[in-house]
Amino acid sequence: MSTGNAMVTVLAFVLALVIGGVLIAAVDPDVTKAAGYFFSRPGDLLSAAWSAVASAYAALFRGAVFDYQADTFALAIRPLTETMTTATPLIIASLGVAVAFRAGLFNIGAQGQVILGAIVSGYIGFTYHLPAGVAVLLALLGGIAGGALWGGIAGVLKARTGAHEVIVTIMLNYVATNLLAWLLTTKAFIGTNGEPKSITVLPHAQLPLLFGSQFRVTWGFVIAILASVAVWWLMSRSRLGFQLRAVGSNPAASRTAGISVQRMTIYVMLISGALAGLAGAVQLLGTSKYITDGIAGTIGFDAITVALLGRSKPLGIFFAGLLYGGLSAGGRFMEVVTGTPIDIVLVLQALVVLFVAAPALVRTIFRIPAPSGELKGAAA
Repeated sequence: MSTGNAMVTVLAFVLALVIGGVLIAAVDPDVTKAAGYFFSRPGDLLSAAWSAVASAYAALFRGAVFDYQADTFALAIRPLTETMTTATPLIIASLGVAVAFRAGLFNIGAQGQVILGAIVSGYIGFTYHLPAGVAVLLALLGGIAGGALWGGIAGVLKARTGAHEVIVTIMLNYVATNLLAWLLTTKAFIGTNGEPKSITVLPHAQLPLLFGSQFRVTWGFVIAILASVAVWWLMSRSRLGFQLRAVGSNPAASRTAGISVQRMTIYVMLISGALAGLAGAVQLLGTSKYITDGIAGTIGFDAITVALLGRSKPLGIFFAGLLYGGLSAGGRFMEVVTGTPIDIVLVLQALVVLFVAAPALVRTIFRIPAPSGELKGAAA
């Protein structure tokens, strides 16, 4: 356990926190002031640096996990529910990116697929008056279909013409963004309000709250858990998953074994897009309630980072998504309470991914030997 990938991931996070602490201290005004007379009273600099870092990380914890200074238990655990809310669409979209990764494809178009999922699910949600359960289910299925369509376009072009999926999906992101901007000028989406936002999703089509009206977390979090289990089963226990992984490992050998690489390419982009579209639907129906030009935020791009951080494994992605959600929720609280720039959180996220992507560097810094399997592979 001490030499495995899980330990390397933990140490990568610790290393990122250490470097982040140095940056927090560097931008703190008290630390800067104490540095001016360091040689006469060095203890003041160390004390100010420790105080700045400790208070910033304490605020980050209070804003992401548990606010131990809150007056009531509900307020104390609210940060955890905010983390769950932020992480929900991110986890689902990251699962879609990870499916493509494991099949040897790089889906940069999750952002556009999230947008299409939100567009289709939103239109269904504010247009059709249906019973509560039917409305939610149909809106979610619409989001899945919208994302699958957008991902499927890239899959078909890749399979039939050899067009590189990175280029195609990037271009489709731009198409989706401009399509959304145009739709938000039509009466079908904005009605008569004249504002660049859509009609609000009807109450029966909204995802129910999971823990009551005190918290924003919805049943979308349960959907994220179910999606994680479904992707685990698909990639680890199903015949289709085996074929997708085989194509990702060696397309030539898979073709020789009778697996249609073209068909698998289309399938994987459909599945990847469907999951990203589901993320857009969950974000809209559970949190946003109406469509704006920023409905997708940076979910699609952050999903790439979370998939890498979770090593493209469903369980790893689930916890990586919670980590990212916690950093986002806690970063805002940290900025308000301590004045620490929220950009520090972005640096932390980038450093974690950097160190996870370079396990040899982490092992060298902490002098951790490589697992025996890696040593044998290197010797071979």
